[in-house]
Amino acid sequence: MKKDRILIEKANIPYRFSIALPSIMFELEIRYNKTADLFTIGLYKNDTLICIEPVIYGVPLFKQLYQQGKYPALTIIPIDRSGESSRVTWGNFNETVFLEVDNAGDTI
Repeated sequence: MKKDRILIEKANIPYRFSIALPSIMFELEIRYNKTADLFTIGLYKNDTLICIEPVIYGVPLFKQLYQQGKYPALTIIPIDRSGESSRVTWGNFNETVFLEVDNAGDTI
């Protein structure tokens, strides 16, 4: 099954954008640490920071401290469907590794 993707504009990092996940508006703030080659995503709701998490390959975002109603009720996971990558880097993020959204509860 084809999953929805959240596309990241690396040329604009750091930046923040609004997104409905699935019907509740959140803001995502994308940052990058060049020394560690690590992306982070901040999750905001009503201009209030909920959490900041590293983008780690294969690890769902916003699930470790999940609280119903506070976090998005879907799964967002950085994954490479081409099989070329096994980690998230500047060179592959939004090229072969994408943030895939599963709002139907299917496994990714």
